[in-house]
Amino acid sequence: MSPWLLVLIISCLLVFYNYIGYILPVYLWNRLQKPADPALPLRPKDWPTVSFIVAAYNEKDCIREKILNSLDQDYPADKLEFIFISDGSTDETPQIVAGYNRIRGLHETERRGKSAAINRAVTFARNEILIFSDANTMLNREATRQIARHYLDPKVGGIAGEKKVLATNAGAREVGDGEGLYWKYESFLKRQDSQFYSVVGAAGELFSLRTSLYEPLPHNIILDDFVLSLKVAQKGHRVRYEPNAFAMELPSFSMADEQKRKVRIAAGGFQAIGLLTPLLAFWRYPRLTYLYLSHRVFRWALSPLCLILAYVSNLILFIKDPKMIFGALLVAQTALYAMAVLAACFPGLKKKSRLVKLGSYFVFMNVSVILGFFRFLRGRQAATWEKARRVQSPA
Repeated sequence: MSPWLLVLIISCLLVFYNYIGYILPVYLWNRLQKPADPALPLRPKDWPTVSFIVAAYNEKDCIREKILNSLDQDYPADKLEFIFISDGSTDETPQIVAGYNRIRGLHETERRGKSAAINRAVTFARNEILIFSDANTMLNREATRQIARHYLDPKVGGIAGEKKVLATNAGAREVGDGEGLYWKYESFLKRQDSQFYSVVGAAGELFSLRTSLYEPLPHNIILDDFVLSLKVAQKGHRVRYEPNAFAMELPSFSMADEQKRKVRIAAGGFQAIGLLTPLLAFWRYPRLTYLYLSHRVFRWALSPLCLILAYVSNLILFIKDPKMIFGALLVAQTALYAMAVLAACFPGLKKKSRLVKLGSYFVFMNVSVILGFFRFLRGRQAATWEKARRVQSPA
């Protein structure tokens, strides 16, 4: 077997494994297990006390709506405290927060990043459970109750909520449709991961931890939600997925804004891999390590490289020996990348074809990971950053 053919086979198999292959045995295992209610309904005497924390930087456009949405949570008021921290904000966010009696507002003029803000907010938390949510996301009314009921199980250390991406108009759908499809896929994976053992990384829009398991983060951490949730799993606790607690978020304003966000996330992902090396100890965390490597590490570190190697090796093989199988595979790969380029130049194509939408977003994500990797290597991603613009909520 020629070296280029070996490269092609391994590259294609790894891409397939990272996105589809690894979840197949997990899915089959889950189907063979006895179905069980992951959490029982709460009785009034069982309700744990909750500290609800929101880190907000210059969020004057949405902070009032976020406060009202938070105060509307269906949970006993005497067991729920709200902490909104606005460190570094230079707009009216701190003043708006101060206008609500039930909200404890924290504000310092120095901006040190979200991780530093969360660390500081947690020192003021008095309750058993921490729930974190982003300022620009709205929650369903039952979210806190749906999260809290899982903590009746002492093995549970954290909860990952569901993320839903909304598209409010035709312009937003260019980004929102692709991001929304991606999150539906991710939600399926999280459901399977959770049933198999544990979610491997929660989304910052809505996640929760036991206060006793919170571990202060270095201030330069980019993906605080990802690292915090996996630190909990590293301690031997499970992070469960709760689809009935969901955060609704508007899509990025444009593909350029979405790419800015994805590149930052990718850079943070490579930073997190360096922090979470203990999870590579397969003999200590067999199920967790399998999920973490397959769902996260391999997808970030190997998939983009394998896509490049698959194309280059396929091209070389076809030039040397123009067999039909090499030609068909080369045409398929070329069509995928041409489709992504055309979709970027003519966004209307994505509205006409689900295949174009999925293919172009797949390429977009992997390009963003490559850009994020080089940003990580250059050390140019700070914990404080210019936020990507979001579509404005209709009045």
